[in-house]
Amino acid sequence: MKSSNNFQKQVCVRALAMSVLLSSSALASGYKIPEQSLSALALNAANVAAVNGADASYYNPANMAFLPSDKSHLELLLMYVNLPHMTYTDNNVSRNGNSKVERFGAPLFHFVTPAYKEDWRFGFSAVVPGGLAKRWDSPYQAENAKKFSLKIIEANPTAAYKVNDYLAIGFGARAVYSTGEVAGYKNDASTYNMDVSLGIEGDSFDFGYNLALSLRPTEALNFAATYRSKVNLTLEGNAKLKYPPAYTYNGDVSVDAPLPAVLDLAVAYTFFKKTIVEFVYERTYWSSFKQIDFEFPNESNDPILSNGFGKKRVKNWEDSNTFRLGVTHLATDNLKLMAGFTIDKTPASDENLAFELPDSNSKNYSAGFEYKLNDDISIGAAYLFSDKEKRSIANNNYNINGTFTDGGAHLVNMSFKYRF
Repeated sequence: MKSSNNFQKQVCVRALAMSVLLSSSALASGYKIPEQSLSALALNAANVAAVNGADASYYNPANMAFLPSDKSHLELLLMYVNLPHMTYTDNNVSRNGNSKVERFGAPLFHFVTPAYKEDWRFGFSAVVPGGLAKRWDSPYQAENAKKFSLKIIEANPTAAYKVNDYLAIGFGARAVYSTGEVAGYKNDASTYNMDVSLGIEGDSFDFGYNLALSLRPTEALNFAATYRSKVNLTLEGNAKLKYPPAYTYNGDVSVDAPLPAVLDLAVAYTFFKKTIVEFVYERTYWSSFKQIDFEFPNESNDPILSNGFGKKRVKNWEDSNTFRLGVTHLATDNLKLMAGFTIDKTPASDENLAFELPDSNSKNYSAGFEYKLNDDISIGAAYLFSDKEKRSIANNNYNINGTFTDGGAHLVNMSFKYRF
């Protein structure tokens, strides 16, 4: 009887760990990547009010109405992301560990058509707005986060209407595809002389919308507001669960979770027709993420699923604020220099932090350039460094009692712009 109770207890612990893993995979923007163009990376995404290229289709579709009306605008990019290893130091030294270095890349695309009937403009963007790859080989971390990978691709068709020379509105549809994989492993020979493992693979295709408003009271002053709706991700896939002495599961699993809404309020001012300074306040509505609920077919007939893996998990994340500052300077007629700085607040509370996404507050620094080869062709490159703060956790819901250091991120992109 004692062995049976111990087994049931440990299954529930594994279930709780799985809920954290998959909840974060469903909510990729918990590790969001807002920098999806040359200007966005160079300016730390402080390019909402003054954005004036093909990437307006994504960052502020209302600004498409103010682009030169007789031209199409195209931007092609390659982005590279490097996530350095993270160090975890526990009060119990046997639980210390380091995550692996992660590297991945992606192509990006932005396009805006010429004006249609003078007042209308259309655009399309294909971006990677979030993603994560986290692996731990150290035993304590690998138990619940041996492998965690997530990919998100968004297709964003947009339209803009020019109300007058000072005001424009924009709107679009969000088509979001996400796919993720989670694996955990523990050699539990001391109890059952067998290995314990869990694995989940799933994907989803979901929809939302975005809205934008641009106001230009003077040639030098721009105001903008943009809103990206919440997208309910509906991940479906397969789960493989194994826990000795005899329990196994290989079958369907599904979970719904919100990709939260985001509001940007921005103002930009041009000094001496050469230097643009933009400030962006960003509010991400993470409070919509209150719980996670795994659903298995016929789980009510399976006490391990209904009492463990199928239970609702409370998350209660908080709305988070991000403050962005970007500066663009026209050094010559052909050379544009850019730099940015961001203060980004994490939504994750201490009690619900786990090894798949040990997030913390960060300060981000960026710089880049764009060089005009002729009137219609430009090239450029940008770099961003995300500096994560050290974060100490004491006895939270996932048995973490230590400090996370290092980590952060390095992002680089190269851009080709063409007007035709």
